[in-house]
Amino acid sequence: MKRSMDDAIKDSEYKSALTELLFQLADDDFILAYRGSEWLGLAPHIEEDVAYSSISQDTMGHAAMFYQLLEDLQIGKVDDLAHAREASERKNAVLLEMVNGPGTYLVEPQYDWAFAVVRNFFYTSVKKIRIESMKNSSYQPLSEVAVKVNMELYYHLLHWKTWFIQLTKANEEAREKMLHATNRVFEELDGLLTLGPKNEAISSFQLIDAEETLKQRWIQMVQPIFESINFTIPEKFGMKHGNGRNGEHTEDLQKALQTLSEVYLVDPAASW
Repeated sequence: MKRSMDDAIKDSEYKSALTELLFQLADDDFILAYRGSEWLGLAPHIEEDVAYSSISQDTMGHAAMFYQLLEDLQIGKVDDLAHAREASERKNAVLLEMVNGPGTYLVEPQYDWAFAVVRNFFYTSVKKIRIESMKNSSYQPLSEVAVKVNMELYYHLLHWKTWFIQLTKANEEAREKMLHATNRVFEELDGLLTLGPKNEAISSFQLIDAEETLKQRWIQMVQPIFESINFTIPEKFGMKHGNGRNGEHTEDLQKALQTLSEVYLVDPAASW
């Protein structure tokens, strides 16, 4: 049975599980969109500069939609939820907050394109599995947002899948960098795949399919791709730097939030 916003507000347990899921979705997109924006002017070629910027803009738009669902549930205002929360309150996966590489956007950026490609391919493929599931979510507003997001996600996934395959089949140096980046992402992947401390409630309320079900669907999606490039999916993934769903984060997130929120915090009452 589909539930409306009013239904969700009246049921405290349902609202709590829904809120947890929405923060994960919003925070994931929010921080990865920012990491993507840092590549502006630094991508391998101008066409990719335009494409990656567009994808990052779409992703930030998705974050805004999820934050709006939280505002509709009376959790807080969209801008406050995006900019005014501490790092310890964030639910994003640690994988997504990690810096693009040494240096900063303005000072000697030495970013890792292989890592960017692998992280985005893994994230977008996981997101695709989740969005497909949430199209059937018991929360009607979430299922409607999932339908909208899914239309753009098809092209995002195609983009990163193409880069992933082409670089792994390029010269020996490129393949080695991609293998290193892939292993690095696998070390953090469980932090992305988990639905956090309320995963059982989230799935029991049929907000999204069960965590293990989604994980197996993801493996089934990427297995043929890995076989085609002679890469191996490990039996176990990791959460090397903590579980972001539990508010465990790195200094990378704190620094990113300082930059992201700098202008907003100058005058939070202003209309943005």
